[in-house]
Amino acid sequence: MVYKENYPSKLLEEAVDAISSLPGVGRRSALRLALHLLKQPQENVHHFATAITRLRDDVKYCSHCMMISDDQVCSICSDRSRDHRTICVVESVRDVMSIENTGQYNGVYHVLGGIISPINGIGPSDIRVRELVERVAALVSPEALFEADADGLEGSAGEVILALSGDVEGETTSFYIYRQIARYGVKVSSLARGLGFGDNLEYADELTLGRSIVNRQIFKP
Repeated sequence: MVYKENYPSKLLEEAVDAISSLPGVGRRSALRLALHLLKQPQENVHHFATAITRLRDDVKYCSHCMMISDDQVCSICSDRSRDHRTICVVESVRDVMSIENTGQYNGVYHVLGGIISPINGIGPSDIRVRELVERVAALVSPEALFEADADGLEGSAGEVILALSGDVEGETTSFYIYRQIARYGVKVSSLARGLGFGDNLEYADELTLGRSIVNRQIFKP
């Protein structure tokens, strides 16, 4: 049965239409939220609307890792105390936040912005694999290896951690990435399977996720 409502105001109906366009918000919930906003002081609602507008208009994507940021380079990539030769590959911004909350990882990230999913029409060119390959290639450049030697890293070519979901699409994406970067000689690892098959990083508890990072294993295609 389709829920229908007669609205006393076209403006209210438009607000309900907008709010219900959000994922997981039905029209009944949208109506409750719209009526709640009407009861709030104008300055509170204006602040809410401004925050959403600024999020959409002013947020940037880090030129290095594609994480959302207030600046051209995010705070993680600009932190010189982090290990910039270890790149953790994740599907989304939420995955970065989940891993950071564990406090068990001190490298940098690469946000793909999705995973390969033929059934949904998402191929390798639709996610940020090319940018990752360019970063890995830069890790093994003569200049980068010289800097690693100078830092006492014994010429390490670096490490790429494939921190993608364990379902078929995640495994397919990991295998594709491995094929693209294997020729560069970097260490390629994946999360230890404290995470169940098909688990998303977003829903893993911090302890399990932290242990999966610390106990990561060599990726086996």
